[in-house]
Amino acid sequence: MIGFGEAAQAFAAEARAMITAYDRKTDSVVTRAAKQAEADALGVTLANDHATATRDAAIVLSLVTADQALPAARTSAATIPNSTLYCDMNSVAPDTKRAAAAAINAAGGRYVDVAVMAPVHPARLRVPLLVSGDHGEEAATALRAFGFATVRVVDGGIGAASAIKMIRSVMVKGMEALTTECVLAADRAGVLDAVIASLDASWPGADWRARADYNLDRMMIHGLRRAAEMEEVVATLDALGTGSAMTRGTVLRQRALGGLGLAPPDGLTAKIAAIDGDETRNEDKAA
Repeated sequence: MIGFGEAAQAFAAEARAMITAYDRKTDSVVTRAAKQAEADALGVTLANDHATATRDAAIVLSLVTADQALPAARTSAATIPNSTLYCDMNSVAPDTKRAAAAAINAAGGRYVDVAVMAPVHPARLRVPLLVSGDHGEEAATALRAFGFATVRVVDGGIGAASAIKMIRSVMVKGMEALTTECVLAADRAGVLDAVIASLDASWPGADWRARADYNLDRMMIHGLRRAAEMEEVVATLDALGTGSAMTRGTVLRQRALGGLGLAPPDGLTAKIAAIDGDETRNEDKAA
């Protein structure tokens, strides 16, 4: 595993494999001990450098931040053995994956485009994966052996799985941002309950209060990472020439909320209060 953050650890916890991982946080004396403790807790061997992690690997799972996906592939290309399956599981644009594939394949590796199609928690190895590329079938077999339960190969070559993921995120991450913009404004105007009631009336069974609560929770925790992913979505849309105005707004809203560094409290009202800096309000007092 290259990258040993939330996703890698979620997968390692249930994997049927011996795992060696490398994470850039091992390079710093400030963060090394914590990363080592995380690896030890999951029975994972933590390598001191990128080359050690990949040197004898039959399969590499790249699980880094979006901005590091291409650098990680280029670094891996210098050390991976011939015929190693390199599963790029990062949320990046198809063109980024094609550039990474060029580096891996030129080094004798076998690059595979893998899209993780849902949050890794609580699903872990049950999370749906889409796989594309010339080595998709071999990678799907290897990923199932690793323990992944839902792996589907899609046609279209490198970038096909990524395109599905990126374009889907226009809606999923965009709805998060739009919901946040709506409820923050409704609360500031003093009409939050009325707006939610109107939305519920328009979409029976949607439970917009619960949906808004969940969306704010995800953005408060993962907004910065989602913003980086949505930058890749912008690149995807711009390459297609279809326009990215709405998604550019999603980037800004996700980054702004994630950048607050807030731990989300329970309940929609409490989350809005925390975002507004009004800690005197909470769900109990609102009730």
